[in-house]
Amino acid sequence: MIKRLNNIIIILIVSLISSNNVFANDKITLLLDWFINPDHGPIIIANEKGIFKEEGLEIEIIPPANPADPPKLVAAGKADIAISYQPQLHMQIHEGLPVTRIGTLVATPLNCLLVLEDGPIKNLSDLKGKKIGYSISGMEQALLSAILKKAKVNKNDVEYINVNWSLSPSLMSKQVDAVIGAYRNFELNQMKIEGVKGRCFYIEEEGVPPYDELIFIVNNKNIDKEMLTKFLDSIEKATQYIINHPTESWKIFSNYSKELNNDLNKMAWYDTIPRFALRPAALDKRRYDRFENFLYEEGLIKEIFSFDKMAIEIY
Repeated sequence: MIKRLNNIIIILIVSLISSNNVFANDKITLLLDWFINPDHGPIIIANEKGIFKEEGLEIEIIPPANPADPPKLVAAGKADIAISYQPQLHMQIHEGLPVTRIGTLVATPLNCLLVLEDGPIKNLSDLKGKKIGYSISGMEQALLSAILKKAKVNKNDVEYINVNWSLSPSLMSKQVDAVIGAYRNFELNQMKIEGVKGRCFYIEEEGVPPYDELIFIVNNKNIDKEMLTKFLDSIEKATQYIINHPTESWKIFSNYSKELNNDLNKMAWYDTIPRFALRPAALDKRRYDRFENFLYEEGLIKEIFSFDKMAIEIY
């Protein structure tokens, strides 16, 4: 009788342990904003070092077929989390997408106005009468409008050319005199590898309010605080590891896929590290209110929403 009772107890304990393990392994579908690159460093490190697993998470990392799709898929309930951009988030909210920011991945703008170091643009006032390349109409033109305003250049005194994502090539070939939308951690290094020196005008120093470049967004009607807290804790731990062990973390990242192990990604890796959010879950409310006002002044939105329409602090 006692032996049988002990066996039952053992079975119950094993059953409880098994059920707890199943319960702990929350599955999350994470849509990236683009193909995997150093901007996604903390995600890859958290995955490869088992940090997600320690938090009881199983993450499916999916690069999008179309960079515009992730916010729409999250809004439609087809994925749990997507990486997006703060400037685009404002527009998505005004378009009625039911999404909200729950964390930050890259906490500074990466976008810059890129010119040739030995080209005709020495100061922003030199943009008058010049050709400026861009890829995305609307947002990038609004950023450029603020930059020109500070430089006291009329926006009608420059020629805008859609270079269709061919930013650094169009600049190096002198098809344009400057490009907006180039990333300071990528295009600048890409040009360096090609033997052409470039120079970035940092937009947050030239009239554009600072903003979070990359953020984590979710459907605002389906917020699992416990799961998202585990996710953001994992991202924070991975970011700390990268900061403390930049070389070792590069080795882990570059071994994730053979396409990542090249000079451009290595240069971008070290340039991106200082820009990762050290407190991914922390919310700078003023930053969202300020950028909302900026978009209103530039005529991209018709009314001003409070920060809590766009972002929450999950803790």
